[in-house]
Amino acid sequence: MQGKDMPGVNGGGPMWSQLLNRDPSELPSHNSEDELMLGYRDPGMESLDYEVVESVAYREDQAQRGIWHHASYITLKWTFSLLIGIGTGLAAFLINIAVENFSGWKFAATFALMKYSTFLGLVIYIAFNAALVFSSVYIITQFAPAAAGSGIPEIKAYLNGVDTPGILLFRTLIGKVLGSIGSVGGGLALGKEGPLVHTGACIASVLGQGGSTKYHVNWRWLRRFKNDRDRRDLVTCGCAAGVAAAFRAPVGGVLFALEEVTSWWRSQLLWRVFFTSAVVAVVVRTAMGWCKHGNCGHFGSGGFIIWDISGGQDDYSFFELLPMAMLGAIGGLLGALFNQLTIWISTWRRNVLHRRGTRVKIIEVLLVSLITSMLSFGLPMMTTCKPCPDPVKYPSVICPRPSGNYGNYVNFFCPNENQYNDLATIFFNTQDDAIRNLFSTNTPHEYSTRSLLTFLVMFFVLAVLTYGTAVPSGQFVPGIMIGATYGRLVGILVVNASSKDSVDEGTYALLGAASFLGGSMRMTVSLCVIMVEITNNLQLLPLIMLVLLISKAVGDAFNSGFYEEQVKLRSLPLLESRPQRFMRNLAAKDASGTRKIVQFSRVSKVGHIVAVLRSTNHNGFPVVDKLQTGEPVVIGLILRSYLLVLLQAKTDFQRTPTLGDTRDRRNFRYDVRDFTKPVSSKGISIYDIDISAQEMEMYIDLQPFVNPTPYIVPEDMSLTKVYNLFRQLGLRHICVVPRPSQVVGVITRKDLLPEVLEERESLEEMLSSRGRYFVPPEHKQPLLENLM
Repeated sequence: MQGKDMPGVNGGGPMWSQLLNRDPSELPSHNSEDELMLGYRDPGMESLDYEVVESVAYREDQAQRGIWHHASYITLKWTFSLLIGIGTGLAAFLINIAVENFSGWKFAATFALMKYSTFLGLVIYIAFNAALVFSSVYIITQFAPAAAGSGIPEIKAYLNGVDTPGILLFRTLIGKVLGSIGSVGGGLALGKEGPLVHTGACIASVLGQGGSTKYHVNWRWLRRFKNDRDRRDLVTCGCAAGVAAAFRAPVGGVLFALEEVTSWWRSQLLWRVFFTSAVVAVVVRTAMGWCKHGNCGHFGSGGFIIWDISGGQDDYSFFELLPMAMLGAIGGLLGALFNQLTIWISTWRRNVLHRRGTRVKIIEVLLVSLITSMLSFGLPMMTTCKPCPDPVKYPSVICPRPSGNYGNYVNFFCPNENQYNDLATIFFNTQDDAIRNLFSTNTPHEYSTRSLLTFLVMFFVLAVLTYGTAVPSGQFVPGIMIGATYGRLVGILVVNASSKDSVDEGTYALLGAASFLGGSMRMTVSLCVIMVEITNNLQLLPLIMLVLLISKAVGDAFNSGFYEEQVKLRSLPLLESRPQRFMRNLAAKDASGTRKIVQFSRVSKVGHIVAVLRSTNHNGFPVVDKLQTGEPVVIGLILRSYLLVLLQAKTDFQRTPTLGDTRDRRNFRYDVRDFTKPVSSKGISIYDIDISAQEMEMYIDLQPFVNPTPYIVPEDMSLTKVYNLFRQLGLRHICVVPRPSQVVGVITRKDLLPEVLEERESLEEMLSSRGRYFVPPEHKQPLLENLM
């Protein structure tokens, strides 16, 4: 597998897993035409080690651990789930309260100056937005480049087994939070929901590594989860917490993590993810209850996204299914168009514009902010005001809206006090409140067809242009606004064509939002539950399911989902859920290649190890020994990170190539955590290790540090089976060997049943000899076993 860009002994080939262990001059350049068309892959990108390395050190560590040690380990996992939920909920509260207050101050200042001069109002509106957006792009470009974008493609790749440098660092967390406040508060056509998913993942990762040593935010008692398997579970909890905090949809957050971002799932993880989302819901509800007493400034009814339309349309007729199905088709077409336009513009921006430096990135974002501000201010000025609804027929409607309050029917300096500006009702609100206005029920003919078409075209174009700029950006809220706009248009047509009074435009706005998200992101189950949770209307569940299925089917006919396309754009080597059809005709040996495998002898010379690590970028090396007959035999696989630790420690160097006692000599010399790398690919570099010429002539016995039981497949196994094994188990290496000549046993399903294994008299001795703890059946604790 070394020598090919396929998963194998080398960790997937040079483009898959390059440790930061090469001179900058040796890093590959990305200037070829083909690579420019595809984007560029970060040279520090690395595969993750989800496999358990059952070395001698690992077995000794496990042998010293009793059942209560593992009980404390599980308890700490649940504690982390609690902390992740609290941290993500507080981060979401901070972002929302800041966005609401900045927006409130902006609108208040704009309206105050417009009483004297419309031009001064425009100037302060543009300046306020530009200042917020500049703060966001400056933080991203100068402090936390990895915080740009939504972060969901990178997190999705991380949970698939690909680590991109910097995406889970403490500074990325700070940049994501502060950058989201500036970009969303500055009125750009983007949302904070995607960044909140990334924020939750960063909080989980930072907690898992005990904080940040660089910024002196460190808690040693939290440094327990230093392997990729545990980090994967924590990051999954963080992703679910981000969605739960953004939409106040805890069940939707769990399903989002399951459907959209994770590649590996189990029932125990489901329990912890659900607990984390529940904690987020409690934190959010508590924070909002505190704000109801006027403690949060402009943050009042708006902010956290929840649009209650339970008082809207509660029934629908058969003839309405046709326009609702049409909404699904429109959502699929517009969603596919949105994805394709975003790909084209982002590719040009990534490969041409952003290569010109940081200054260009800042100027680009400021220009987009200027265009957005001028359009959102100028278009309502050119719109004719509409008369308020009849107060006798609609007594619950307050028109126009009192100054300083959030809601529908914004006057925006109409000549008559009983008039309102429908475009200003959308523009001069935060995005959350604008969606609440579009979803509003019992407000017929609030928006004119011309105003909705104007806003749809303008916001669609701005959303395409804005995504990919150097600021934190999400597409949930822009997608909801686009879909709600054309959904309201269809609702107007249905209301005009129907004789029933129960038909409501707000219902069609909701279905339109669901259709666009389904046509763009191609999510079904999680999106359906989220839409039900945020609208508090379970009666619309069948209709939401209908439009989601149609929009996804239509969109799939043109391109992949939004996040899948972004993964390809970033050249993230993601393994999809199923292998390609042509892989059925290939075998494992076809993927592994024909080049000579780079391997080590059990006792290897230090100079030889250093030379190999400097001349290759492989991350896994077979280790061979010789039998008494002289026949070579593979005794396991050793990771590059293990070799770097051994070279740096130098405690196992020996002057002669003799074999020693591998257990007694090394007891308590290493801890299992010594061989784990820090988060985000910042491992030891071979060029950071100083080895003298005398030490180069010494030897190391590698046997205690190899993984003696790596996953092995015969060379003629179907590549489809290898692919499924690799992805479902989260592997980094698979060894390909010739077909075995003999069988030592056959295991069936019955042989793996716990009650069958417990009947064997030698089970306790077998477990003790392999470094496992053993609990007699009569002392088992069912709750603890389920948690573990």
